[in-house]
Amino acid sequence: MLNVAVFDTKAFTKAAFQTQNADGISFTFFEHRLTPDTAVSATGYAVVCCFVNDTVDADVVERLGRMGVGLIAMRCAGYNNVDLEACERHGLGVVRVPAYSPPSVAEHSIALMLALNRHITRAHARVREGNFALDGLVGFEMHGKTAGVVGTGRIGKCAAEILLGFGCRVLAYDPFINEDLAKRAGFAYTDLDTLFRESDIISLYVPLLPDTRYLINDDTIAKMKKGVMLINTSRGALVDTRALIKGLKSGKIASAGLDVYEEETEYFFEDHSDAVIKDDILARLLTFNNVLITSHQAFLTKEALAAIASTTVRNIQEYAEGKRGKALTNGVCARCAR
Repeated sequence: MLNVAVFDTKAFTKAAFQTQNADGISFTFFEHRLTPDTAVSATGYAVVCCFVNDTVDADVVERLGRMGVGLIAMRCAGYNNVDLEACERHGLGVVRVPAYSPPSVAEHSIALMLALNRHITRAHARVREGNFALDGLVGFEMHGKTAGVVGTGRIGKCAAEILLGFGCRVLAYDPFINEDLAKRAGFAYTDLDTLFRESDIISLYVPLLPDTRYLINDDTIAKMKKGVMLINTSRGALVDTRALIKGLKSGKIASAGLDVYEEETEYFFEDHSDAVIKDDILARLLTFNNVLITSHQAFLTKEALAAIASTTVRNIQEYAEGKRGKALTNGVCARCAR
């Protein structure tokens, strides 16, 4: 029996994994995150299953290696919180879920656009207080507007198709051309400067890499159309939040929808309603009535949770069958694993 420690578990995580047929795998669910202080919880487990805000740095990897852990199974697409070099040194394999339900994230990004555009949260709050006035709630038609899609992988492609369905003109940037999208009427690939300059809405669908960190910064915001809407459902560090705040204050950015935040680990996924938000930048963002923040929930659909659990279980089963390194279908560390 292969023992797996699942960290940062919520009720929906446990429910999704328990519906999977995991012969030969025993899951133990921990509510706490994996950190240097909690790594001891992995004692006696061959595999640890982690999420986006778990700490899998060099210190934690070394501890896991000493305890006999052989595989880190990420139940998400991103693995920027994993020190791959340390995993290689200590012989730990790393697998991930490269794609689970692109429509889930794409649809959430579109929901943020619509909610910001039509002031849904403000209107709802007013009506609940008996205020049925319409002043300050004027939006715009999506039809005919230019939407900039940065990244046309599985999620970006899905978002672009939805925006085309709204009647938007879609400009996209991606080093890798999607030939099917490129043939669609109303869609065109372009360079980033043109996308920034001409788009009424800009939405990000790229991974966090050295060359995409702070993709949205003072210089790129300066290139944007005045009154642009910015959406980020990918990774928080794609956006320099200080630059975003300056853009919001100047009016260059008319509104922003964020499902991710650069320093989200301290707050996202947990209830802090009885505490003071000590992160000054996050607290500042929350003061803007034209900023809509959700707590990294774009993935949170029944379909996505089922797909994440299913792929993660398959990844672990491959490891249980003796596959290592390049033989692991969704491995991200080719020379890793004992």
